[in-house]
Amino acid sequence: MKSSTRDEVESKVHKIKGEIKETAGQLLDNPKMEAEGTAEKIVGKVQEKTGQVKKVFGK
Repeated sequence: MKSSTRDEVESKVHKIKGEIKETAGQLLDNPKMEAEGTAEKIVGKVQEKTGQVKKVFGK
């Protein structure tokens, strides 16, 4: 699997995990878990952009 494709797939996993953690944190009234979910989603977005840049430069 290409590096750029792997980054994009992993980014989706991070986004989904982040969304789940964020929602669980809200439901359980756990601000720490909610913040972890938000951070996980941000990591996913960064990784997605990294994959897109790699695709453009052919790496």
